[in-house]
Formats: sequence, structure tokens, C-alpha cells
Amino acid sequence: MHPVIWWLAATDTPTPTPSPSDVDPILVTPGPAGFIVGGVLAVAVFFLVWDMLRRIRRGNYRAQINEELDAAEDAAASGDDDGSPRA
Repeated sequence: MHPVIWWLAATDTPTPTPSPSDVDPILVTPGPAGFIVGGVLAVAVFFLVWDMLRRIRRGNYRAQINEELDAAEDAAASGDDDGSPRA
């Protein structure tokens, strides 16, 4: 093996400072404030998605109505009321 690999294998791994046992778990958790902020964000996203879907449905409905009106205008302009060929 290469001497550098032997040297790296022989060195000790340093311990992180501060060690994980020194950290108070209460100080590193979001706590009640984080829970409330997360809940408010979830509710806000829910209502934003709900409003977006409502607007998309409304736009699709308006486009469908416009297509039907355009088809009716084209049929009236060509003289066909029902769209079938005359015999």
C-alpha cells in the first residue's frame, strides 16, 4: 500500500467539539413555536392550493363556454343549426 494510506489509517479521527452528549436536546428542537409556524404554513398552503384549483376550474369552464358559443356562431353563420348536412 501507499505510505499516505498507512498514515491516514493510523491517525485517530478527531471528536467533534462540542460532543453530541453536551448539546441540550431542548435547545436544538423547534419547540412549540416551530410547531405553530409549521401548522400555519400547512394551512396557508392548503388554502392557496384550494384557491388555485378554484381559479383553474373557473378558467376551464369559461373556455368551454367560449368554445360552445364560438361553435354556435360558426353554425349560425354557415346556416346549419344542428351541424348536420342538409339532404
